[in-house]
Amino acid sequence: MSKKQPAKTVVFLNLEPMTNIYITKNDHKKLIKLINEKLPNNDSTRSLLSELKRAEIVEPKKIPANVITMNSLVNFTDVDSGTELEYWLVFPEDADIAQRKISVISPVGCALLGYRVGDIINLKTPSGEKKIKVEKILHQPEAEGNYE
Repeated sequence: MSKKQPAKTVVFLNLEPMTNIYITKNDHKKLIKLINEKLPNNDSTRSLLSELKRAEIVEPKKIPANVITMNSLVNFTDVDSGTELEYWLVFPEDADIAQRKISVISPVGCALLGYRVGDIINLKTPSGEKKIKVEKILHQPEAEGNYE
């Protein structure tokens, strides 16, 4: 009799173990430059830096199509409410909530970076703890041959 495997859960900003995340070499370089040159030293910046430090850096041509990279369009669900959301993950200067573009330095944006379809992520937001599940990646630049 085989044991049923529990759903994979990823915890963000907590002491529980986290799964590996994957970030392209180009995104990593741009995000480190952003942190060093433009972002204030605050909780959001420290959270992003923490994610970058634990990430596995991958050549853009080798990133799997089911991994969220910068400028990806992601469909995810708020597990508790069942609300389905769809946002672009962008650099701070491109963020515009009216256009469904969330910054990588926002709690949700930072949490999404590098995760895969099917991952469940626990995160802390200003409005409290949330659990989101990555449902689909509708657009990933690298999957379409854009490696910049």
